[in-house]
Amino acid sequence: MLTSVPIGLPITNCNVQIIGENSASNEGELYVGGSCIFRGYYNESDGFVKLPQSYGCEDIVDSCQSQLYFKTGDLVKQLTTGDFIFLGRKDRIVKIHGQRISLEEVENFLREHPYINDAAVVCRNLQAELVLIEAFIILKDKQQLGESLVPAIRSWMSNKLPSVVLPNRFIFTESFPVSSSGKINYESLVSSALLTKNVNDKIGNISCSDLLQLIKKAFHGALMVEKLCNGDDFFMMGGNSLSAAHVAYNLGIDLRFLYYYPTPFKLCMALLQKRGLCTLHDNSDKCLQLDADIQNNPLSSSDTENSIPLQSRVIPKDNADVLFPSKRLKRGSTDVTSGGNEPFPWHSPSIFSSSSFSRCNKVLYEGKTSVMDAHQTTTWSVNAPRGSRGHMKSFWKVNMKSCVDASPMVVSKGSDMYLFIGSHSHKFLCINARSGSMQWETKLEGRIECTSAIVSDFSQVVVGCYLGKIYFLDFWNGQIYWTFQTSGEVKSQPVIDTCRQLIWCGSYDHNLYALDYKNHCCVYKLPCGGSIYGSPAIDEARSVLYVASTGGCITAVSISASPFSILWLLELEVPVFGSLAVTQNGTVICGLVDGHVLALDPNGSIVWKKTTGGPIFAGPCIPSSLPHEEKGDLIWEYNVGDPITASAYVDEHLQLESDASNPLDRLICICSSSGSIHILRLNTNLSEDTNLLTSEVQEFARLNLPGDIFSSPLMIGGRIFVGCRDDYLHCVSLEFPKQYGT
Repeated sequence: MLTSVPIGLPITNCNVQIIGENSASNEGELYVGGSCIFRGYYNESDGFVKLPQSYGCEDIVDSCQSQLYFKTGDLVKQLTTGDFIFLGRKDRIVKIHGQRISLEEVENFLREHPYINDAAVVCRNLQAELVLIEAFIILKDKQQLGESLVPAIRSWMSNKLPSVVLPNRFIFTESFPVSSSGKINYESLVSSALLTKNVNDKIGNISCSDLLQLIKKAFHGALMVEKLCNGDDFFMMGGNSLSAAHVAYNLGIDLRFLYYYPTPFKLCMALLQKRGLCTLHDNSDKCLQLDADIQNNPLSSSDTENSIPLQSRVIPKDNADVLFPSKRLKRGSTDVTSGGNEPFPWHSPSIFSSSSFSRCNKVLYEGKTSVMDAHQTTTWSVNAPRGSRGHMKSFWKVNMKSCVDASPMVVSKGSDMYLFIGSHSHKFLCINARSGSMQWETKLEGRIECTSAIVSDFSQVVVGCYLGKIYFLDFWNGQIYWTFQTSGEVKSQPVIDTCRQLIWCGSYDHNLYALDYKNHCCVYKLPCGGSIYGSPAIDEARSVLYVASTGGCITAVSISASPFSILWLLELEVPVFGSLAVTQNGTVICGLVDGHVLALDPNGSIVWKKTTGGPIFAGPCIPSSLPHEEKGDLIWEYNVGDPITASAYVDEHLQLESDASNPLDRLICICSSSGSIHILRLNTNLSEDTNLLTSEVQEFARLNLPGDIFSSPLMIGGRIFVGCRDDYLHCVSLEFPKQYGT
C-alpha cells in the first residue's frame, strides 16, 4: 500500500517551510508564502500566520518571519535530495494512546477488503483522552447485511494492523455525503454518526398522527402523569435516564434522540425526517397543522394501555448541605419493627467466615486478594418435595425515613452480622442483620442510591451520594475517614481492587476514579463517554478493569502497572445501566438497554449476542452453585409479570432436597419494580437438553411489599434483605412446610 506521494520541488517565487514538532524537523505541516499564492487565498485570513521565532529562511530571517504564510494543512517530509513527499492531511492524522494514526491509510486498507467498495474513516473525540474511530463502509454487494460482516472485517484487519488502528464502530451506508468539490464531507459523516442507529421497523411506515400518539403513549407510560401535551418536555415532566431508556426501548429508537428532541412533537418530526417521511422544508406543514389540531387535546391516563409505572412515589429533590455526625443507636430502637423467632439456619452463633455479601452474588473474604462471583461455604439442606411451596413473612424492618433504592451489603465478622445501607433521606446505617437493631447512623450531605462496598481489611465502608461525594467511613462507628469530591451524582457501587489497595468508583460526571484509600488521593481518572451507573468489573487474572457507561461505551483498562492505560474501547450505541461481570475464563458479560446480552472476550470482540424480551437495567449474576453457560444459549426463563430493574440473587447457603434420585435444587430471589418478591426453585441439573421444561423452574414463594423495589436483594440462608420505596429496609424470612425436616 502506498503510504506517501512524491510531490517534487517548490516552484519559482514560492517560499516553503516545514513546521514540525521542532525547528530542525524535516517532517511536518507545509507552510507556503510568496507571490505564488493566488489572491483568493487571502480571503481566508485564518489560514495565514507568521512563522514562529525559532524558524528562519536561510539568510533572510527577518524577511521570512515578517512574511505571512498560508497553512496548507498538508503533512510532508523533505528528503536529503530536497524533494518533498506528501504524507497526508493534518486533519486526517490523529493521535490515539500516544500513537499517530493516518485515517487515510486506514481507509485505503479497508478498500482492499474483497467485500468493500469504498470506505471513509472519521475520528470522534468524546472527552479528554477518549477517542473513537468510526469506519463508514459501502459494500460491493448492496444486498448483503453489513452487520454480519463486522467480525470478519475486524478479524481481517487485526491480523495485519495494530489494535489501536482498528475502528471502534462500523457503519454501513449506500453513499457518502460530498462537498461542492466532490470530495467526501467528513464533518457530515461525524454528525450523522451520532444518530446512526435506525428507527425500529414498527414505526417505519407509520403516519405522522399515529406516530405522535405512539410517542405520547410511551411518554405517558414512563412518566405516569395525568395529562401530556405535544410540547411537554420529557425531562421537565420528571423523566430521568431510566425512564428515558424505557421510552427509547418501547419506540425502538436510539436513546440520544430523546435527549436531542425531548417533546413528543419534536421527537415525532425528528423520527419522520430520519425515515424520509417528513422533511422540515416542504412536507412539514401537515405535521405542523396536526400539532395545532392536537395541542389542545392532550393525552390523559384514560388514553393509555399497558403503561408501566417506573416510579410510583416522588422523591423529594431538596438536598440539605448540613453534615450530621454519626450517632450510635441503642438496640431495640423504635424505628425497628420485628416479628418472629430466629429462622433456620440463622440460629447458629457463627455460620459464616469473615466475609462480605453484595448484590449479584459478589463475595469478598477478609484479607483475600480478590472479589469472587461465587464462593464455597457451608450449605444447609431442607427436605421439600418438588411441587411443595414455602411462604415468606416479615422478620424485621427498619424505617429509613425515605425511599430505599440502594442495595444492602452484609458483612460477617466473627459471630456478628452487619448490614450497611443508605436511603434518599441522606442517612447511612449500620444494622445488626440478625435482629434489625441499629448499630450506628451517619447522615451524609446528599441522597444515597449507591450500594456500599468494603475495603479488603474490613476497616472502612465506602459509599457515594447525589452531591458527588465518595465517603470512607469507619466500620465500627461510622466516623468519616476521608471524602473525595466528583462533579456528578455517585450511584455506582464502588469496587475494591485488593491487589493495588484501590477503590474504583464511577460518577455521573462521566469519569471513573481510582482512589488510594490509605494515602487519601486519586491516582487515576478515566473519561468514559457517559454517566456511570453500573459497577466496573476487575479480571484479577489478567489485571484488566472493564467499565461501561450510559453513553454506550465499554472501556478496558490495563491495571497491571502504573500508569494505567486503555487497552481498547467498544462503542455499543446503546446505553449500559447494569454492572458488568467477568467469568472465570475472562469473558465479560454486559446487559444493554435495548434488551441484548453481550459476551466479549478479553480483546473486546463479541463472542455472542442474545436478545431478551425487554430493556436490561440489572447486572448479571454468576453464582458458583448453578451450572455456567458459556455459549449464551437460553436454558430457561420465567415471567414474573412486572418489570425487573434489580439484579437476581442465588442463595448459596441453602439447598432443597426432594428424593435421592433427584439432584439438589437452589433458590433464586427476584424482585420486581412493582414491589413483589419471588423465590424461584431451580433444578441445578438443567441444561440445554432439557428443552426449557418449565416444570424445572417453579415459584416456591411470593410476597408483596407495599412499595416499589429498585433495590437488588440479598438472600443468605433463607433470609432476604431488600430496600423498598415504602421507606423501609426489609428483612424477610423464608419458611418451609412444617411436615418437612431439615
